[in-house]
Amino acid sequence: MNKLIFILTFLLMFNVSAQEVFFKNFHSEELGVDRTLKIYVPPSYEKENMRFYPLTILLDGDFLFDVYLGNTQMFAQRDLAPEQIIVGIFQSENNERASDIAVDKVSGLPFDNSEQFYRFVRGELLDWLESEYRLSPFKTIVGATQTANFINFFLIEKESVFDAFVNINPYYTPDMPVFLENALAAFKQNQMYYYINSGRYNGVELNKKIEQVAYMIKGLENPNINIKFDIFDNSTKVSSIGQAIPGVLDHIFSGYAYISQEEFQTNIKDLTPLEAIDFLKKKYIDIEYLFGTNLKIRERDINAIEGIIIDQENGKYLAEFGNMIRDLYPESPLSEYYIGMYYEKMGKYSLALKNYKNGYSKIKNDAEAEAFFKNIERVQGRADELIQMEEIQKIDRENRKDEWKEQKKAEQEMMEKYRRKEKKDDKN
Repeated sequence: MNKLIFILTFLLMFNVSAQEVFFKNFHSEELGVDRTLKIYVPPSYEKENMRFYPLTILLDGDFLFDVYLGNTQMFAQRDLAPEQIIVGIFQSENNERASDIAVDKVSGLPFDNSEQFYRFVRGELLDWLESEYRLSPFKTIVGATQTANFINFFLIEKESVFDAFVNINPYYTPDMPVFLENALAAFKQNQMYYYINSGRYNGVELNKKIEQVAYMIKGLENPNINIKFDIFDNSTKVSSIGQAIPGVLDHIFSGYAYISQEEFQTNIKDLTPLEAIDFLKKKYIDIEYLFGTNLKIRERDINAIEGIIIDQENGKYLAEFGNMIRDLYPESPLSEYYIGMYYEKMGKYSLALKNYKNGYSKIKNDAEAEAFFKNIERVQGRADELIQMEEIQKIDRENRKDEWKEQKKAEQEMMEKYRRKEKKDDKN
């Protein structure tokens, strides 16, 4: 599986047009020099001018950019992640990396050149990107080894501008675990995604420190923090990068992807029908807001919750479910299927039959048509049974009516006979 991912990523890396990826010399007033940026803008950007895009900033963009881009394209093509604007900051052209991420040994914080680099990313670069591109609210920052440690300074600030922090084999400085614990324990912003990976290739001491940070964050049990910790014990430091990035995208864009079995078991299976419908609506509202993508609710996600709607509360919300789908997919027979099922469960077979027939008329696939026609046959049979039953009940009522008339007539004759007898007795 890992080999397949690597091959697909490799092919995608060389299938990006020159118009989609370009280099920019960005002059920084903070740094006093030009810095090289490598930027990817999805091909849909020019075509869909009302759409907004998540942003990912890569430190160590010199070597992380291509492998990250290849994976994001693969995930976007499979509808597991949104298309993104990706910006890689080069840090090795003139040995800038060491000064970019240097940390003061006393305070544990950036100083001198690294403080300027921090302000360059936090202020100049983000401001320029916000003015240049249509960005959605969701922003990710990625680093590896020492730059993975540095990205956490953007997390421990009072209000973080990033929603996802990707720490690939992080070399945490001595003070960073304490900084993180204090910041994350009090973190109350919107949902934040945190990713870490490690393995035996990092050595005993570093691996132990990374594990401690991961388990410390998990132990905080802050509902606003979503953490994923991957362990690749059979990898090397280089190969772990290629393994980590698919896990990263799975994690930080889990809210975008279609409903997985894990998401269903964790968040959906115990919901009521109305709660399940509301969950689905909210998921797609969040997708539009966070990721700038106005998706219709996927049919796969509709199928994921239909069991709850059908099986619970005697199908009370099937009509609401069907009407929601009709608004999304007027050409689909699904809406008529669910509304027809609602009426069938209510015993209103003529309305059920009408909806099933309307849905059948929309189907073009013979196999689907055959399966759908079984609904019509079943309900038609029940409708015929109901008509026969009503006819029998009508005949029975008519027979009872005749019997009642005869009985009433006999009672009247008896009363009349009794009155005549009384009159006769009175005369005597």
